[in-house]
Amino acid sequence: MRKLTLYTAATLDGYIAGPNGELDWLDITATDPQQPDYGYNAFMDSIDTTIQGTTTYQLAAHFNKDPYPGKTNYVFTRATPPPPDSGVWRFITGDIATFVRTLKQEDGAGIWLVGGGQINTVMLNAGLIDEIVVTLFPVVLGNGIPLFAPGADRSEFHTLSSESYETGLVQWTMLKG
Repeated sequence: MRKLTLYTAATLDGYIAGPNGELDWLDITATDPQQPDYGYNAFMDSIDTTIQGTTTYQLAAHFNKDPYPGKTNYVFTRATPPPPDSGVWRFITGDIATFVRTLKQEDGAGIWLVGGGQINTVMLNAGLIDEIVVTLFPVVLGNGIPLFAPGADRSEFHTLSSESYETGLVQWTMLKG
C-alpha cells in the first residue's frame, strides 16, 4: 500500500497560509545555496503523485504551470473541472476519500498531500494520512488558513523524529497511531 504524507509548513499559531492565501512568511528562509532544503528534495524523490484542493492548486499553478515535474497531480474540486491543462493537472470531483483509498491501493511511490486545510481534514477524518512532516516557522499570523479545518477528528500520531535548523525552523516527522 502506498503511503500518504502530509508534507507542509505551518506557523506557530497553526496556519499554512494567510487569510488570502499569503505565503510571504515562508520568505524568512529565502533561497540561499548555503541553507538546507529541509529534506524537500529527498521527499520529492520518494513520491510520484500529489493531491490537493482547488485553492492550493490555484496558488501552485499561479507560480508555475508544472510545479511538480514528473508527478501525477490530482486536484479535488466541487466545481466543474476546468479544461485539461496540458496534461499536468487531473481534476477530480466526487468522494475524495474513496478516490484516495483506491489510489493508495495502486502500484506506485508515495503520495504527497499538498493541502490545504479542508482536504487535510477530510484525509485525517477518513484515517488516510500515514505520515505528517511539518516544518514549523517562528511566525505568528493571527489569522489565516489552518493546517486542519474546523471539524477535524482527534487523531493520534507519534513523533518519529524532530530536527532544529539554524534558520530557526523545526521539523517534525510523525506517524499515524
